[in-house]
This record gives sequence, C-alpha cells and structure tokens, in this order.
Amino acid sequence: MDSSESPTETKKTKSKTPRKNKETVLKQKSPAEFFAENKNIAGFDNPGKSLYTTVRELVENSLDSAESISELPVVEITIEEIKKSKFNSMIGLIDCERVDAELYDDYETEKAREKRLAKEARAQEIQAKNAALGKKVKETPASKGIRGRGEASFYRVICKDNGKGMPHDDIPNMFGRVLSGTKYGLKQTRGKFGLGAKMALIWSKMSTGLPIEISSSMRNQSYMSFCRLDIDIHKNIPHVHVNEKRENKERWHGAEIQVVIEGNWTTYRSKILHYMRQMAVITPYAQFLFKFVSDAPEKNVTIRFSRRTDVMPPVPLETKHHPSSVDLLLIKRLIAETSKQNLLQFLQHEFVNISKSHAERLIGEMGPDFSPKMALKSLTPQQLVRIHQLFRQAKFDDPNGHCLSPAGEYNLRLGIIKELHPDMVATYSGSAQVFEGHPFIVEAGVSIGGKNVKQGLNIFRFANRIPLLFEQGADVVTRTALKRINWSSYKINQLQDKIGIFVSIVSTKIPFKGTGKEYIGDDITEIASAVKYSIQQCCVQLKSKIVKKMQAREQQERKRNLSKYIPDATGAVYNVLKDMAETQLHASKKFRYGDDDGELLRKVYENLITKETLSEKLAKHVEQVDYEMALEYATQSGVSEEPRETIYIKPLETENKIIDLHSPFFVFRMFH
Repeated sequence: MDSSESPTETKKTKSKTPRKNKETVLKQKSPAEFFAENKNIAGFDNPGKSLYTTVRELVENSLDSAESISELPVVEITIEEIKKSKFNSMIGLIDCERVDAELYDDYETEKAREKRLAKEARAQEIQAKNAALGKKVKETPASKGIRGRGEASFYRVICKDNGKGMPHDDIPNMFGRVLSGTKYGLKQTRGKFGLGAKMALIWSKMSTGLPIEISSSMRNQSYMSFCRLDIDIHKNIPHVHVNEKRENKERWHGAEIQVVIEGNWTTYRSKILHYMRQMAVITPYAQFLFKFVSDAPEKNVTIRFSRRTDVMPPVPLETKHHPSSVDLLLIKRLIAETSKQNLLQFLQHEFVNISKSHAERLIGEMGPDFSPKMALKSLTPQQLVRIHQLFRQAKFDDPNGHCLSPAGEYNLRLGIIKELHPDMVATYSGSAQVFEGHPFIVEAGVSIGGKNVKQGLNIFRFANRIPLLFEQGADVVTRTALKRINWSSYKINQLQDKIGIFVSIVSTKIPFKGTGKEYIGDDITEIASAVKYSIQQCCVQLKSKIVKKMQAREQQERKRNLSKYIPDATGAVYNVLKDMAETQLHASKKFRYGDDDGELLRKVYENLITKETLSEKLAKHVEQVDYEMALEYATQSGVSEEPRETIYIKPLETENKIIDLHSPFFVFRMFH
C-alpha cells in the first residue's frame, strides 16, 4: 500500500510545482525590431508611402553628403518597376500555375462576375443617354477585375550622388545598425529620426527579403567600396554578404545605393514628383535627375531639375546647449562626457551664453554647498536638481542663429522663379528667434501667378530645408495663411488669384507634431508670430508691385481713351480754324487777330497746317502729359523710373578664388 501510493504522491508534488507564466518573462526589443513593428512612425505606413519615404530619405542623405564637402549636389534618382515574374527570378522562385482557383482572394464566382458586368453595362447605358442629351460625360475607368491582396508591386530604387562618400569599414554599421550615424548632436539636420536608409533596408527585408547594395568612394581615393548587406532585426547588427574594394578608374566620389522594395507608384506618383519639385525650389543650387523606368514605355518618366545658381548656404554648425533647454538627464550626461574638472569650467564651456562672470554669479546663487572649484564628480543628486531648477528660473541671453543654415532669400527667390515662373514674387528672411532655448529662423516667399499653380492659396512648407507634404491642415503655416492674413488689404484676391506661399523654418529642434513628424504645431506662439510676420512682409512688398501694376494699367487705359478721340478732336478743331480763317479773309482781306493767332489762321488757310499736323501734335501732347504724370507718381512713391528685371549670370568655367557678398536680392561675386 505504501509503495503503491508513493508514485501518486510524487506526481502530485510535481504538478504543484509553479510554472513560470510566459507573460512574466522579461523581454527586450532591439531598436531595429521596434521600428520594424512600428514602421508607420518613420513614414512606412503602406507600400505607396514606403516608396515615397525611401526616395525622400535617399535624396536628403545625398544632399547632406554633398553639402558637407561644399560640393554642388548632383543627385540621380531612378525607380525601376519590377514585374512579378522578374522578381521571382531574382530570388530564385519558379512561377507556378494555380491549381485551386477558389483558394485565392481574387477569385470571382460566376454570379459575382455577372453582377459586375451588369453594373458596368448600366453605367455605359447611362453615359450614352447623357451623351445624347448633350450632358458632360465622365470617362469610365477600365475594368480591372478584382485585385487580390497578394498582388504586390516591386521597385528597385537607385540613388547616386557626388557627395563625400563613406569610409570603407564604416559602411556596414552605417546601414545595418539602427540609431547609429554621423548626424547626432545639437545642430540643424534634415533627418527626422536619424534612420535614413536603414529604415528602407528594414522595409526591404520585410517586403522582399533582398539585401541593399552600396557603392561608395571618397575624394582622391583610388578604390571604390562595394558592400551588399542586410540587417539582423532582432540583434540590430549588419549581416554582410559582400564587402570589398574595387578599382576606381574614373576617380568618382560619392555614393550609389540600390534597394528593392514593395511599393505603389500609381497612388504615390504625384507625391513623389511634388516632393522633387519642391526640393528643387528650396535647393536651386542642386541638380536633380529623376527617372521612372517600366517595361511599358508609355509609363516612363524622365524629369531634370536644372541648377539655377552655384551659391550654397553655409554648412550648419554644431552648437552647445542653452541652459534653459536642458533637463536633468541631459545635465547628468553632459557631466559624464565633459573633459572639464570643476563646476565653473563646466558651466562656462558646456553651455552657450554663460560667461565666466555669469557662471560665478550662478554658482553663488546655488547656495553655500557650491563653489567654483567644486569637482563635478562630487555633485550629489540633490545638487544636480538644484542646478536644473536654477537653469529653469534664471535669465539668460537668447542664443544667436549663427549655427543655423537657412536657404537664404536669394536661393528661395531663384527656386520659386525657376520652378513656378510667377508674374511677381516677394521674399523675406527674418532674424533668429528663440523658443524653449532653441534658435529658429523663418523665411517666406509669396508669389502671384505662374505655371501649374491653382487658383487660391497654394501652400509649400519646409522644415530644415526639406518639403512637408502630409497633414497640411493642422500645420502652423496653413492655419496662419488661411485665418490670420487679410489678403484683401494687400490688393490680393484670395479666391481668384494664383497665390503661392512658401515658408521655410530652420532650427536645431523642429517642434514636429504627431508620430510621423509631418507638420509643425500651431501651439508655439513664437513660431506662429514669426510665420505671420514673414508672410505679411512679403505681402507688403507685393502690394507696392500690384499698385504699380494697377497704376500702369490705368495709365495705359487713360492713354488709350485719349488717343481714341484724337481723330474726332483733330477734325473738329481743324474745321473751326479753317472756317475762321476763310471768314476773316473774305470779310476784311486781312486777319484782325493778334500776331500769333493771325499767323496760325494764315498757315491753316494756306494749308501749311493740315489735319494730319494737328493730329500728330495732339498725340505728342497726350504722350508727354501721360509721361509727366507717371514720373510724378514714381517720384512720390520712391520708385525708380526704369523697370527692374531678374537676371542670371552663368558662372565662369575656369576655377578662381572667389568671395561672395550676399544680399537679399543678389550675390556680388569678386574674383581674385
């Protein structure tokens, strides 16, 4: 009995042993895994937007690379459509015929097919009736049948530039390790998350499984690096297939990146082309060549955005933190990374706008436990909190905008003229302002008329010199243009005129809203006020141009009206003079008027003054009076008599040492 019960007791004992629930197991995700699961944060919401975001990231990386070495950017972007059969051959997959048609999502039953065809027939019948009645007929789209979820479109995106290139040994980590790069630091950057092409590689791995290919070479480098790699998403490390050095006979420098992804060109074609056009506006010193290549020739697209100027903005500089913008965690990190030993040196050298005397005053205000020679390592957590509290309460000078690199009025004006060809344009660049300790500069341009511009307000938004195309309604620029500008007071018709509004904001920290970082919120008073003022300054400039144009139109109308009556007035005056001359001559055989009047009548009588003579004299008088009135108006308005025209002087081919003197409206270049 005892022996038989022991196994049962043992089993019961084992069953009572608590098992660790899977939900209580601590798990950890790598950065690559996080962004792969939350790809919408980085702009990879769907295949179409993923294609757009890939193009955008590659183009912006190319511009940064070229500008970092003061090289005028030349960027070639190609999107090649890959059919399903070609994609399958690329990955070594053999196409198979369908065996069970009902298994597929795009299967259509006979009843559903009859219903669809009947609906299409009714639509065609209605259109035929409308056409017979003379009504406007919309074209019916061609029937595409049913598109299944598994019918994906694939594209090879190739981006080539003439930039800095990448060191051979750094390429794997620069593309295969998320949140690693060269753009981190407090400075104006184009990127939103610092992901760049890494997110394109993650999307490629998720949608096609194919690796990315990178060719790169640096200046004066005899070899070219070639690397083919993908990423281990769970470990956030690169998986290198090929990493070799090849001969660089042409001494080319720059980078060429190829990646194959799933996308949707049809739905995002307009967005991609709008992005390229707006990028050409904000960077007129760059040359872009965009190509879309397909097996169907009618779908091919080739657009060249030519360079308009060779004047580039300065490279953004990395700056130090402003005391009012730091938090407690950042203070701890700065103390851990600084090379300074005591508190006085730390405050003086790790922050902007803190001089030695100011730092001593701050230390004196912190309390008796602080001293200038106090070692940073001896600071307690409570003392760090005290420093943070004082930073938030004390008064500091605002940071200047020397670290920022706006496009500049000159480039913005050239970009607008180059791409839109407006009838008139005005630009304005504000001085540096501050929000939350971060400097920012707002530049604006307003144009009237132009090609491919719709009636009403056409808003173009830029943040750190990159176009923002999505979520426009909530943006500070859109709300300001729609609600806070009284366009009629500037002689501009908000509904009928073709108005282009360009606003560019640059800062060390762009206050994006939303997970996708596609718009700037309307809740920051400093930025909203600066945007409104910049647009208003452009409108003031346009108002003077519009008033001059209206005056010129009135002048032409007045001159036309006067000239219209010259023949009638000439005939009437001449007939009166002719009758007076003949009457006086027959009555007394001599003219009884004064010398001048008598001489005039005599010349009329002898046909020395004819109707044509009077007409010519009257036309000259109208011309002279009109000119004098216009000159008087121009003098009162302070406007030059001669009209000004926008001109562009091409750069010389020979290399010279040059000095550029910048003005809002031109750049004066001196050659040594």
